[in-house]
Amino acid sequence: MFTSLNYSDKQIEKYYQAAAKDLSLASSTSAPELAFYACFNVIIKVAMAVCAKNNLKVKSRTGHHTELINKLAEYLNDEEILIIASKIKSKRNRDLYDGGIETSEKEAAYYLEFCAKLMKQADTYLFPKRLL
Repeated sequence: MFTSLNYSDKQIEKYYQAAAKDLSLASSTSAPELAFYACFNVIIKVAMAVCAKNNLKVKSRTGHHTELINKLAEYLNDEEILIIASKIKSKRNRDLYDGGIETSEKEAAYYLEFCAKLMKQADTYLFPKRLL
């Protein structure tokens, strides 16, 4: 599912900044469904950044989002990531393939909080020498 590839610090930063942009979009919308989808993108882009830091490039195949989430939880050493991100991915799949679901404001707020925490964890992992 992964190939080896040496990423530059600039490319890792680019993935991270893309995730930060999605988190900002999620935070600024009043539509819970849009916040939900933006949160899913945050998780995947953070996972790509963390994998890039470890010289891994994911191949776009069936199940690659699951593998990204697994690696993210592994590298950040946080099982909660695996649990919550998998739940979000599952809900996203139900929305795409089962005709839609609803996301409440409370649920969207929970996912936003999770993603904000994830961004802080990733920042510490990806840029250990950077001052927050």
